[in-house]
Amino acid sequence: MIVGSLIKRLPAASIGPLAGRALFAFAPNSRRLVRRNLAFAFPDRTPTEIEALRLGVERHYGRLLIELLQMGFFEPEDIRRRVRFFGLERAIRAVGTKRGFIAVSAHLGNWELGMQVLPACFGRPLTAVAKKFRRGWIENYLHRTRTRFGSRILYKKGALAEMTRIVREGGVLAILVDMARRKDGVEVRFFGKRATATPAAAMLGLRCRCPVLPVFCLHEADGTFAVQIEEPIEMRRTGDLRDDILVNTQRITDGVEKMIRRHPEQWHWLMRRWKEFHPELYAPAGRGGPGETAAR
Repeated sequence: MIVGSLIKRLPAASIGPLAGRALFAFAPNSRRLVRRNLAFAFPDRTPTEIEALRLGVERHYGRLLIELLQMGFFEPEDIRRRVRFFGLERAIRAVGTKRGFIAVSAHLGNWELGMQVLPACFGRPLTAVAKKFRRGWIENYLHRTRTRFGSRILYKKGALAEMTRIVREGGVLAILVDMARRKDGVEVRFFGKRATATPAAAMLGLRCRCPVLPVFCLHEADGTFAVQIEEPIEMRRTGDLRDDILVNTQRITDGVEKMIRRHPEQWHWLMRRWKEFHPELYAPAGRGGPGETAAR
């Protein structure tokens, strides 16, 4: 298909910055949200530094948008050609080739492509836990893209039993753990601030006694991707289930925060991540949220 071939060849790393500027040019509320989140997370940075970081976030979103379009046309060899692995040996050492495990990640880099790396590069599909989009056409496109190499999508509501079965039967379960959770979340510290996080990965790690492996698919400047695999997160087991879940969820959150701090421009700063404990951060314009001065 000629159109698909042309789309795959688009230099996302080069034209992404332009696409990002265009995306945010007519979205003042989005610019404000990113700026406030950045100023809140990095209170030691000057307004000038925050603004420079915000521009980096814009460039990242532009590249990501183009890549999401390309992914609908990628074949496994396209992904294999673009991906480099870091920490693969420790993953093999911790997991082997057949053992079930939980891959915890975040909305960092190109997390959507990260979900395709395992089936495309190793022929081993995974099951990704996701939340449905309200707009059906977006959901349909993402579902087709995510599952085109054999992986499955498991929607969150009432999914714990199925998640447990997958891991115990030797499957790979991928969970993005950086979103705010209202109903079933537990309290954590994220960038030194109170927030909520899903306890699902910690709960499953305890229940299934399987490795919990942080995995991130990051943008590289040359247009390729770095799949960074960190050391498995040790699950504390004391017999006090509630306390163990809290401690282990914090350990997982700390691992995610560490990677975001290394690559802050690549995180999804458009989320209202601290809304449960800091609603003032997301007040309307002019209400004095962090970074408001820099916005003027």
